[in-house]
Amino acid sequence: MLDIQGVTTTFPSASGTVRAVNDVSFTIDRGEVVAVVGESGSGKSVTALSVTRLVPQPPAVIEKGSAFLDGVDILALPPAQLRKVLGKRIAMLFQNAYSALHPMRRVGDQLIETIRFHRNVSRYEADRIGRAILSDIGFADPVGLMRCYSYQVSAGDAQRAMLALALAGEPDLLIADEPTSLLDAVAQDEILIQLKEIQSRTGMAVWLITHDFGVVSRLADRVVVMYAGRAVEVGPAADLLDRPYHPYSRGLIASVPSDGGHGRLRQIPGEIPDLTALPSGCSFRPRCDKASDRCGIQLPETYPVSPERAARCWLYAEA
Repeated sequence: MLDIQGVTTTFPSASGTVRAVNDVSFTIDRGEVVAVVGESGSGKSVTALSVTRLVPQPPAVIEKGSAFLDGVDILALPPAQLRKVLGKRIAMLFQNAYSALHPMRRVGDQLIETIRFHRNVSRYEADRIGRAILSDIGFADPVGLMRCYSYQVSAGDAQRAMLALALAGEPDLLIADEPTSLLDAVAQDEILIQLKEIQSRTGMAVWLITHDFGVVSRLADRVVVMYAGRAVEVGPAADLLDRPYHPYSRGLIASVPSDGGHGRLRQIPGEIPDLTALPSGCSFRPRCDKASDRCGIQLPETYPVSPERAARCWLYAEA
């Protein structure tokens, strides 16, 4: 359904050009949940904002790449055609619902307006559809919520209201950017249950951006691991979480707390490199315990490791 090929996005800075997204390629199939994971600054969110062209331009520059949605390159669409795609075929669920919802407009008015824009129905019909969507995602009193302003509801309810807005256009793909990271444990669980149920029922694909491997294990079919703006490993979620191949993936998964949070945390040594001055060869080389001389000379390609697995690492050049 979505085929991302070689997307590169840069930002100018006083110290040089920041290569926030660097030749990123992966696919999302219809009905699939793909989790994109990595440390802060790895390029997870900027990749999604680049593909949807929501990244501010300027200062950002989408230097190259394509993103084919059922054969149509959305990176090449005129703005008027792109607006028809966003919200209708591709919707976004952002991290902070309070900043995304208009504070001076009732939730219901925002939902009704969004439904009417995407479905071309009367206000009466949009109101009915809106109440049905809110009921489907677990609101016992949809009418009551529609009368509220965003500041009058809890963080969890605000995020579920944003989910309703995202579903208003019946999208084929939902991009969910850290959708539970600002919520308490109970609200997180509710959102995840509802998101999984909606995805299973509608067949909607989900592009999940997260650093939470608990969320990945519950929702994802496939995982893309990003480091310093590049995709370094891809594979089925259960297999990759159990047997990560790339040294960065291994370190990232090993750093997740175990034993109920009482065990000793393992950390990847060092820090993500300066994106204006990436090290020669593999960007992970300065932090990697498997690095060899050629890792500092040439950037490895992405090599297949098994029929469904691939890693950008010299360890698998002859796999």
